[in-house]
Amino acid sequence: MLWSFLAVLFSGWLYVDASYRGPQWQRWLFKPVTLLLLVGLAWQAPTLNTTDYLILAGLVATLAGDALTLLPRQQMLYALGAFFLSHLLYTLSFAANMTMTFFWPIPLTLLIIGAVVIAIIWRKLADLRWPVCTFIGMTLVMTWMATEQYFFRPTDYSFSIMIGASLLLLANVIWFITHYRRRFSADSAIIAACYFAGHFMIVRSLWLY
Repeated sequence: MLWSFLAVLFSGWLYVDASYRGPQWQRWLFKPVTLLLLVGLAWQAPTLNTTDYLILAGLVATLAGDALTLLPRQQMLYALGAFFLSHLLYTLSFAANMTMTFFWPIPLTLLIIGAVVIAIIWRKLADLRWPVCTFIGMTLVMTWMATEQYFFRPTDYSFSIMIGASLLLLANVIWFITHYRRRFSADSAIIAACYFAGHFMIVRSLWLY
């Protein structure tokens, strides 16, 4: 497990570093390599329940979505579909391990975040308006489920999935805003760091039962 963990961290660091300083080929290489190493790390978890395989499937869906983003723009719709499926699988895995509760400040806060992001990018989305809005909605639901679980059962497992889901939400918020509105210095590196750390924390939760 130690060597797998170190391999994931090293590959993830190279991916984040390439997102900041380049070259581009290094970023394209280490992004899928890092995800494949995360799949391997998840597969080595000491006890995998049936619902835990949803996280493995979610990583594979993310890998497919990343590959589609490298293709021409007309494939963006399918990439969003793959990312949507990934977050849906994560959500189903989180929901299977919790008793449904409702603490209204959490969904209200997430709803406000989603509304602000959509308002910022709405005019630039064109034909991708509803796919993007649906994906953002799915990401918000995933984050809500993870946060609710930590609020009512504060364990290492629930903390890990809450941080992971929140980082994925942050990565996607920054990605959409910089892609459709305005870029800023080091935005790609920040997105890459949140993206890698988010998936890593979700995989880490498999080792905490």
